[in-house]
Amino acid sequence: MKTGHAVAVYLVKILVKLLLVLLAVSIICFVLISVSPVDPIRMYVGEVGMRNIQPETLAKLESYFGLDTPLTIRYFNWLSDFVRGDMGTSLIYRQPVIDVIGVRFVNSFALMLTAWLFSGILGFFLGVIAGIRRGRLTDKLVKGYSLLLASTPTFWLALVMLMVFAVWLKWFPIGLSVPIGVDASKVTIFDTLHHLFLPALTLSVIGVANIALHTREKMIDVMAEDYVLYAKARGKSTFSILRHHGIRNVILPAITLQFASIGEIFGGSVLVEQVFSYPGLGQAAVNAGLSGDSPLLLGIAVISAALVFSGNFIANALYGIIDPRIRRGLKND
Repeated sequence: MKTGHAVAVYLVKILVKLLLVLLAVSIICFVLISVSPVDPIRMYVGEVGMRNIQPETLAKLESYFGLDTPLTIRYFNWLSDFVRGDMGTSLIYRQPVIDVIGVRFVNSFALMLTAWLFSGILGFFLGVIAGIRRGRLTDKLVKGYSLLLASTPTFWLALVMLMVFAVWLKWFPIGLSVPIGVDASKVTIFDTLHHLFLPALTLSVIGVANIALHTREKMIDVMAEDYVLYAKARGKSTFSILRHHGIRNVILPAITLQFASIGEIFGGSVLVEQVFSYPGLGQAAVNAGLSGDSPLLLGIAVISAALVFSGNFIANALYGIIDPRIRRGLKND
């Protein structure tokens, strides 16, 4: 009972921290967008419209966008609307921001989830193999592969993958999430997966490095433990040692690290979506920034921060549940 209570208190504390961080992110983003030189009215009506707009119409638009009220009041009005699910209207899509984000989020979530799972599984497998074969050719290949990918720019790798597999070999489409000119009702799951595969592969290849190197180091430490040496002395095979001792000691740290890497996956997806013209949150954020779509940019910033910090929240929760020392340290703080 005491353990369950300690876990609950620990989870509540980090959840409160998560909410406070999101509140701070919303304030910073709102202030930066508000003081930027971007004029939402000019972006809404266009340059020609600004030259022909009537003063009374301009006053109505200023009232509509809240430009005639102090910054603090505008923020609290936006926050109250945001809590109710109203994020405003996108200036470039002429749709509610929540609808635009909803459609784009589905595409981005499919891309990031596929890359996240593939990179985690492959990285863990490579790390385990490298750890149990320390110093051998396999270990050197995995280390070289991981270090090379860790220093490779995401956009450069995306361009290479695009040129090789889409332009030269023509195995995959050049971009988008569905075939061009095909009615939405006629798009099959194969079409969706065909467009998703190359961006997801590019994103997952980059994400393999950290989990592979981390798992390798953990596996080397486990293989050097006394109980592993004792098992070897008793004639246990490497597979048996790996099955009964190795995997269970390295899989939980690998899982928590994988959840903490969601931020890196999201950051890479922004570049990958741009290269492959994949209609996700990253591409929408770039378009909103270039077009001065303040409501959409603000909504995507907060939702993206929530997604990234949720990964960190899950990682911290897993660490706290697994290791009681972390809960005690948080309690002392």
